Amino acid sequence: MIGSLLIANRGEIACRIIRTARRLGIRTVAVYSDADAKALHVREADEAVHIGPSPPSESYLVGDRIIAAAQASGADAIHPGYGFLSENAAFAQAVIDARLIWVGPNPASIAAMGMKDAAKRLMADAGVPVTPGYLGDDQDPDRLKAEADAIGYPVLIKAVAGGGGKGMRRVDKAADFAEALRSCRREAQSAFGDDRVLIEKYVLSPRHIEVQLFGDSHGNIVHLFERDCSLQRRHQKVIEEAPARGMDPATREAICAAAVSAARAVAYVGAGTVEFIADASQGLRADRIWFMEMNTRLQVEHPVTEEITGVDLVEWQLRVASGEALPRKQEELAINGHAIEARLYAEDPANNFLPSTGKLEIFSLKAEDGDRVEQAVAQGDAVSPFYDPMIAKLICHAADRDEAINRLRALCASVETWPVKTNAGFLARLLNEDFRRGSADTGYIAQHIERLAAKPPLQKLGELAGMLAAPWLDLVPPALRGVRLNGPHQTRMALTVDGQTDSANLDMEGVPNEHAAHGRRLNDGRILVQQEGETYVLALADTRAAQGSAASDGVIRSPMPGRVTVVNVEKGALVAKGQKLVAVEAMKMEHGLTAPFDGVVAELATAEGQQVAEGALLLRIEPRGG
Repeated sequence: MIGSLLIANRGEIACRIIRTARRLGIRTVAVYSDADAKALHVREADEAVHIGPSPPSESYLVGDRIIAAAQASGADAIHPGYGFLSENAAFAQAVIDARLIWVGPNPASIAAMGMKDAAKRLMADAGVPVTPGYLGDDQDPDRLKAEADAIGYPVLIKAVAGGGGKGMRRVDKAADFAEALRSCRREAQSAFGDDRVLIEKYVLSPRHIEVQLFGDSHGNIVHLFERDCSLQRRHQKVIEEAPARGMDPATREAICAAAVSAARAVAYVGAGTVEFIADASQGLRADRIWFMEMNTRLQVEHPVTEEITGVDLVEWQLRVASGEALPRKQEELAINGHAIEARLYAEDPANNFLPSTGKLEIFSLKAEDGDRVEQAVAQGDAVSPFYDPMIAKLICHAADRDEAINRLRALCASVETWPVKTNAGFLARLLNEDFRRGSADTGYIAQHIERLAAKPPLQKLGELAGMLAAPWLDLVPPALRGVRLNGPHQTRMALTVDGQTDSANLDMEGVPNEHAAHGRRLNDGRILVQQEGETYVLALADTRAAQGSAASDGVIRSPMPGRVTVVNVEKGALVAKGQKLVAVEAMKMEHGLTAPFDGVVAELATAEGQQVAEGALLLRIEPRGG
């Protein structure tokens, strides 16, 4: 067995690997960038080694520094987690060449599956059904558009070296193809250093089904059943569950057998996942499920498989990497109950899911016995703008799917954070009756985004207003508190909710105390209220400021720290409401900013390639003729 393990990753996956390694008596070594010097994974490891500045390209993506850290710390193995260098065949080979144990598949398997076009050809040769599309080497934009036209819209443009939802664009009509291709290539180049793409037919009524695989160096390969990862936003998984709803035994046997065939085609060793796209318009059927790609690493959603099988997949990884055979045979694996996972992100759904960074002064949730929380940060930690904004995974396992949904919804609804925003309320709303009935596919979030992302009104506003009023009402004699003839003693109180002016009727005879109102008083007198996964901030209103505020002044500022990747206008240009003006890239994703009204560019304060801070002026629009 491995004696000392370096984890070439950060966040929740590093913490999760450390937990299993510690149980097995393995010493752990963390690596960290400048931004992660005080991170949770650094605190939990037995030792930690600094590997460079905050940007991943200067730290977590520099293989030589990671190998040097392993050698300097006396580690005899490297676990890559997921993301970063986990699917980099050259890095895997470098680890092996340095006489260290690589906790992952052999480099040849990674290379075979690392390029989506080549992987699809390989799978087709192995008899695995693949999605119709264009996998050619000719990357000329005109050729790619011609292929998309021939396939028929909608199509999906996908980065050949892609993963994690990066470098993917759905295109519904020919007129949108060129811009979608340019945007996809920019994102792919930034995320993977490779802007090549393939074109796939976009399947209507699609469900994303994937199979967990495991192989060892003795020729054994097993599957650990399937997961359903259909609830996605911008091709990024949001909710995952195991097993897949509506999967009959015959279809399960067919899809799992296809996945095993895919693994055997590359002599697979270690943990891996074969992803399929299913046309669910007639339910899940074996003849309407196609191979998409194979991920040669541990998946973010692996806990739901662990929960239904009772297997610790990280332990299996460490044992297989040490040369041991798989701990169980196929006939010894079975499904027990149902598990669902939600990804908790530091982002603001009500503001186009923009990343939210800063110190987590408050971070709490109410997990019941048996609920599983995989945290990347703890209360008091900072959410960095340099990395993926996932701060935790919330997993619930129960005897049946309905109970698992109920438990996960309650767990998401209990999340309270401040001042960093999260998608907890969005997740709670997503676990709705549509999801329970199984009518949600990969397009569901996009189709219902306005309803799902909108922050609902705060309930019991009058009670909460009383918390704000209590300090000064204690100084007012009861006889002078808001007297009304022929009615109870009440007053109309002006306040703000998340900065927006509102008002509430306050019963002056029964001002609730802090415990009755279920709020949390901040040091500056404001009240923090948690409701169904959303956090609201209440304050006494400054009515003069509220009356003087404008709806929109045409000033376009960067909503987060990042790099300007696109500037589509020049000073003096005429623009239309909704027109894309600039794009800013942060946390590996590109965010477009649009014109708030018809107007003219009066000021242009940025350029492509510029690094900007949150709130930085990018440009200013004036009404035409203004």
